[in-house]
Amino acid sequence: MNSPLPPAEELALIDRELAQLDARRLYLLARRDWLLRLLQQSGAAAVRWGPAASGSPAAPAWSAGPAKEASAPGAQNVLLTLGAVLLAVAALAFTLVSWGSMGIAGRSAVLAVVTAAALAAPAVLLRRGLRSTAESVAAVGLLLTVLDAYALYAVGMPDADGTGYAAGAAAVLAAVWAGYGSALRTLRIPLPAAVVAAQLPLPLAAVAWQAGPLGVGWAMLVTAALDAALALRVRAAALPAALLGSAALLVGAAQSWSAGSAAQALAPAALLLAGAALGVAAAWREPRVWGAALVGGVAAVVAVAGVARPELAPGWAVVAHLLVGLPLLAAVRVPALPEAVRRGAVGAGAVVGALGALASGAAVAPVLVARLRVLEEVWAATTPAADAYGPGASAAVGLLLTAGAARWLSRVSARPEPGVLAVVLGWAGLFAAPVLLGFPVAAVFALQLAVTGAAGFLALRSPGRGAGIAAAACALAGAVNVSLGALDGRAATFAVWGLLGAGCAAGAAYGPAVRWVRSGAAVCAVGYATGLLVAAAAVTDLAVVWWALPVLAVPALVAALGPRLGAVRLPAEIAAAVSGVLALALSAGRPGTLALVLALSGVVCAGAAVRPERRVLGWAAGALFVAATWVRLAEAGVTAPEAYTLPVTVPALAVGFLRRRRDARASSWAAYGPGLAATLLPSLLAAWADADWVRPLVLGVAALAVTLAGARWRLQAPLLLGGAVLAAVAVHELAPYVVQVAGALPRWVLPALAGVLLLAVGATYEKRLRDARRLRAVIGRLR
Repeated sequence: MNSPLPPAEELALIDRELAQLDARRLYLLARRDWLLRLLQQSGAAAVRWGPAASGSPAAPAWSAGPAKEASAPGAQNVLLTLGAVLLAVAALAFTLVSWGSMGIAGRSAVLAVVTAAALAAPAVLLRRGLRSTAESVAAVGLLLTVLDAYALYAVGMPDADGTGYAAGAAAVLAAVWAGYGSALRTLRIPLPAAVVAAQLPLPLAAVAWQAGPLGVGWAMLVTAALDAALALRVRAAALPAALLGSAALLVGAAQSWSAGSAAQALAPAALLLAGAALGVAAAWREPRVWGAALVGGVAAVVAVAGVARPELAPGWAVVAHLLVGLPLLAAVRVPALPEAVRRGAVGAGAVVGALGALASGAAVAPVLVARLRVLEEVWAATTPAADAYGPGASAAVGLLLTAGAARWLSRVSARPEPGVLAVVLGWAGLFAAPVLLGFPVAAVFALQLAVTGAAGFLALRSPGRGAGIAAAACALAGAVNVSLGALDGRAATFAVWGLLGAGCAAGAAYGPAVRWVRSGAAVCAVGYATGLLVAAAAVTDLAVVWWALPVLAVPALVAALGPRLGAVRLPAEIAAAVSGVLALALSAGRPGTLALVLALSGVVCAGAAVRPERRVLGWAAGALFVAATWVRLAEAGVTAPEAYTLPVTVPALAVGFLRRRRDARASSWAAYGPGLAATLLPSLLAAWADADWVRPLVLGVAALAVTLAGARWRLQAPLLLGGAVLAAVAVHELAPYVVQVAGALPRWVLPALAGVLLLAVGATYEKRLRDARRLRAVIGRLR
């Protein structure tokens, strides 16, 4: 920025101008405050002020008086509504109470004058612009016409049928109100009121003539059709059309389902078909009401299938509805149809298919659940008969029909959801069909294994994620179910489990499949191998504890294969570890067998730890070897474990010392941890069970020496192991005295001490936190 003035003079000029601006701003703010106070005192109207000068907050909105809690139109509407209500109450009281005290001429004159005045007044009020008042008076006039009709019935036709008279009166009132509303189109009440009144004549007339449920249904349907035609000009008629049409269809459906023969179902079918035609016509004329086409499609299905329903068993009646309803899905390929009709037809087919699938699935579910009964007594040959499951082939046919329709729809629409449904429904139908059809047991197992294998193959080959997940879930469910069923017989167990295990192993080795499917197949293969070995051991006369030995063959085989397993190595090894835990659980009943199984498990882990990527298993192998040794010593009744541990500890410490000399970066846990733990931990367990004082004293001195050595040479393993053992020995020695002191003190002392301790810790919390962090840092720097 260039300026003709020197910098010092220009700076002085800027300061003078800023001072003038500040003075002007203060004057304007003071003037503004004076004007606001003046407006408040004079009672002027509310003024909304804009934002103040730069740097000051926006001024609030001021009002000249108290805030108004209700607007003028709102207060007017309330007064008019109250007036109309009071006039209506007065008219009711006059009609019901004071009517009998007047003569015929007086009654007629009063009603005629009051009704005429109430109906004529809105025209005058509208010309003067009083629309709200006209609406209120018109409402009173309409109510008076209803009272006129009631009064005419009570005096002039007391012996007439009430329902029939109500039907005629409703028709007359609907016509009168419609004409009145057409004459005074500004009013909003008469025409909707006429539409409501027009819903009553035909249904009430059907009731009066005792036409029965179907007659009432036809009356409601005809009224709904008239409403639908009227809805083209009066929007208020759309809702009554939908309500009465739905009610008529419900009447027709109820009569169709309760019909005892095909002949009796014809009349309800005619009503349902007429309602379906009305719904399709409404959707054809108005694209926004595609739901009418959906309801009409469902009604047509119920009408056609309902004629055949009385002659069929319940399961085949479901199939009949599916055969009629599923073809509606083909409307998606008919572009000549309007969008609303096509959408409604497809929706109707989907609704029928969903309901049919649910009904068929409810019949298939017992087939899957009944297999659980085998667990009550394994290898007892108690497979239930086919008739114990309920419906037969109809349920399977229903599921297969819906599966085929879903598969077709998935291809046409290119959406994944129908494909997933097709997989699930198709598997359920094919899996349950052999049982529902009453096939022999061997054929049932063969077919179910084939269906399960097909689902697994689809999971391996399916490119779609949704269909692949569904197929994998179906394969898993089928494998579990048929495996449970195979427990009913020994031969079935070995045959079924062997085939499933081989299939899972083949699936795990199938390279093109996605990784998660192969991993699941590998886990299942390991599980079936374990189950076969357990079943083989159960066939023999060996005790349960000896079953663990063949089970250990599974983790040994997985460890031997190692890298050959490829991408499924980790899940297979995890499943093998679970098998190893099962072996330990089986051998837990006898110490000698448990020690043997622990040692063999250690051998398996040590063999796997030979490979560099599994070196961590070396720690597990060491722990298993130590556990096996101590289980064997405990079985032998050893009371002096040091005699067995010291010969191991001394050379282990020597080896660790040599390793530290060669590799200064080696951790003290790797060098000295195993050797120290081999003696300290067993001795600590023996000391806690020893009532004498010699062992705790010697162990405490040794732990103190180890702790001091760790502190001297800054070694983490000796410091922490020795300190922990020393603390445990101290607690063991002080425990009896603590118990005695606690028993001698009053009961309130311990809570009081705890409270004081908490207060002290809380008051010095930050300092204690810093000390803890410092201690952690010091220990972390140790080797």
